[in-house]
Amino acid sequence: MNKQTLINCYQQIKPFVHRTPVLTSHLINDIVGADLFFKCENFQKMGAFKMRGATNAIIQLNKEQKSKGVVTHSSGNFAQALSLAAKSLGIKAYIVMPNSAPQVKVDAVIGYGGVVTHCESTLEARENAASQISQKSGATFIHPSNDLDVIIGNSTACLELLEDVADLDYIFTPVGGGGLIAGTALAAHYFGKNCKVIGGEPFEADDAYRSLISGKIETNKTANTIADGLRTQLGDINFPIIQKHVERIIRVQELEIIAAMRLIYERLKIVVEPSSAVALAAVLKEKEQFKNKKIGVILSGGNIDLSKLPF
Repeated sequence: MNKQTLINCYQQIKPFVHRTPVLTSHLINDIVGADLFFKCENFQKMGAFKMRGATNAIIQLNKEQKSKGVVTHSSGNFAQALSLAAKSLGIKAYIVMPNSAPQVKVDAVIGYGGVVTHCESTLEARENAASQISQKSGATFIHPSNDLDVIIGNSTACLELLEDVADLDYIFTPVGGGGLIAGTALAAHYFGKNCKVIGGEPFEADDAYRSLISGKIETNKTANTIADGLRTQLGDINFPIIQKHVERIIRVQELEIIAAMRLIYERLKIVVEPSSAVALAAVLKEKEQFKNKKIGVILSGGNIDLSKLPF
């Protein structure tokens, strides 16, 4: 793994992803007392950064693997990302989704060409169903966040951000399964100039915060957070990268997430999902520490049911 690995990845996935815009708001800058630059992955194809990692993971497969397709288990953005990436690259995608997955997400996966298998909503049931499909079809399993090729693909959002705004002091991302923050941390390490990466995480699903303290992967007993994309946990591939390259994680309350989400809607005039707002909520939580700094904020996605807005 080196700088060139990330550059090569970016060149390969470029034809299949959008270069997303960076937005700013004078009012949000005034509230924080710093200059914020929002990397809008809500404008990415299928509406989230996960298109990057999914595309890179598929590109890395050999010809025989591609002929047999890919499989994953996901109820959300990665299900859509892998389906669309596979369609773009002309291969088959099998997607295991829990029975509890919203119909709008199931429909989106089918719309992108994914072959959906339903299962019980436990992790064990998802893993078993994906394993059976893999054995039967020969499809390669791709994990939504704990896969090095996915992590490297995810790094390209931060790589673009640092091309657009070279001298950032900090970059904030939400933390769920760890695939985005690990990729961001790699890009900041190789392309930033003393640029520190900080994660935002809900108190209601703070496994990554606790994992960094204990030095081992912790789990959540419950994950009762509005940031539904962050209810997953770290993996053994992304955790060592996070340990090495992430400065710290700031935890935020549910009302702080909603307030940050509302601020983004009001001031940037864009649609983001609650998980995206967690990164801004983390900046706002400890804004005194970031006075007069240049801060990148990765808005991870915009896939939300608009009938369930929390404000």
